[in-house]
Amino acid sequence: QVQLVESGGGLVQPGGSLRLSCAASGNIFSIYDMGWYRQAPGKQRELVASITNTGHTKYTDSVKGRFTISTDNAKYRVYLQMNSLKPEDTAVYYCYYASGALDAWGQGTLVTVSS
Repeated sequence: QVQLVESGGGLVQPGGSLRLSCAASGNIFSIYDMGWYRQAPGKQRELVASITNTGHTKYTDSVKGRFTISTDNAKYRVYLQMNSLKPEDTAVYYCYYASGALDAWGQGTLVTVSS
């Protein structure tokens, strides 16, 4: 099993920044995909950003140019740097890990963008 622990959410004003962190532990395979989903009230969960163990990244269109995903492979951590935050970024952000048929999810961290 893989365990994920997230941190870094909170309240920020529009235009501000936050950095989310996710630490993975347990039976981690060397080939994996990690990233972040988010779910806003009344909306479906959507993929925000992902990164593979080789560093290949993907972003949903609404965050391109504002969010940056990165990893520390040695420590199995994934980060999401969120800049120029907008009220529509308000959501619970979930870290995930996937490798083959195995996947794991974090408990979620709330990001609120409001003045």
